[in-house]
Amino acid sequence: MNKSELIDAMADSSGLTKADAGRALDSFLGAVTSALSKGDSVALVGFGTYSVKERAERKGRNPQSGEEITIKAAKIPSFKAGKSLKDAVN
Repeated sequence: MNKSELIDAMADSSGLTKADAGRALDSFLGAVTSALSKGDSVALVGFGTYSVKERAERKGRNPQSGEEITIKAAKIPSFKAGKSLKDAVN
């Protein structure tokens, strides 16, 4: 499912227009992005938790030359599914 299909599904199930559903989805994504960029997490009980994890610096290899390189430490977004979501999928 891509973004436009998700907007269509949201509009159908909520009774919103497609434009309103699109704005609601964009607002949700903006709020989650903003919270994660501040280092906060977003917990939706039963659905899951969006958070930021630290990835340590590590060694890697350049696939073309085989030369060893250092991959910088980074903050990465993470999602952990909640129990209700896991149960619905299984």
